[in-house]
Amino acid sequence: MGSYILKRLLSAIPVLLGISVIVFLIMAMIPGDPATAILGSYATPENVARINRDLGLDQPLVARYFIWLGNMLTGDFGRSFSLNRPVLDEVLDRFGATMILAGTAFVLCSILGVAAGVVSAARQYGFADKAITFVVLIGISIPSFFLGMMMILIFAVNLRWFPVSGMWPIYGGRTLWSLLDHLIMPALALAVVATGVIARLARSAMLEVLRQDYIRTARAKGVHERSVIWRHALRAAMVSIIPVLGIQAGFVLSGAVYIEIVFQWPGVGRMLVDAILTRDILLVQGGVVFVAACYVLFNIAVDVAQSLLDPRIKT
Repeated sequence: MGSYILKRLLSAIPVLLGISVIVFLIMAMIPGDPATAILGSYATPENVARINRDLGLDQPLVARYFIWLGNMLTGDFGRSFSLNRPVLDEVLDRFGATMILAGTAFVLCSILGVAAGVVSAARQYGFADKAITFVVLIGISIPSFFLGMMMILIFAVNLRWFPVSGMWPIYGGRTLWSLLDHLIMPALALAVVATGVIARLARSAMLEVLRQDYIRTARAKGVHERSVIWRHALRAAMVSIIPVLGIQAGFVLSGAVYIEIVFQWPGVGRMLVDAILTRDILLVQGGVVFVAACYVLFNIAVDVAQSLLDPRIKT
């Protein structure tokens, strides 16, 4: 197992290098002068030259990339020009809020999606199967940001059940209840699409397992149907479901960007959008690479979990 984990970690290195190249080139190809965007009305030739020198923009493109990469490998992601603080400190401060939102949404979509898929497969072609399929198709078809805006309009503005935006109340203590009160709507809006995808693929995986001979043998021996479904069939189907969970974790993490904008959630996604608008190059590059590294590590963890369920995967 140790050699397998090491092999997966080594395979992540070229992925992260490729991501760093793509992010760096995209930010370099954006039209306009970053120094002028940063300075605004103070963009005199002398100030523009100073900003370009401070950001390293007066260097050739290849040299700028390797300087940035070398600094990043030592833990120096640069300094945010718009916030006047280290990029890594800002990303780490925001990452906790993003993990709360994305982690809650991932737990919700995993539990609800797997449960819906199992029930749908166990009641194939029945009323429960048709009802779950109908709800899942609707959930997959609704964009998360649109669902979030509708939830704000209905549950926050009209019914006043939940706060409109933010992570904490403007006035009052930062209690667990106040956090949950602000978290329910954005987490549900973020989890809906992933729940539908997981439910559909979990249903397919369960149907394939339920057709196996050992399942028919268990039923013939008089094993209770609930035990057949939840103990035997689901355990075997999880080998196919876990990779889907890993993919949807990436979807949830990336989808948090626009959900954070809709609900004004103070996470990494909102930080990246603000940094793009202010042309804060180092903050954008550092934030994207950090999030990509977390996504890659999570997928490695998913692969390890899958290999524990099915040792054949390691070979």
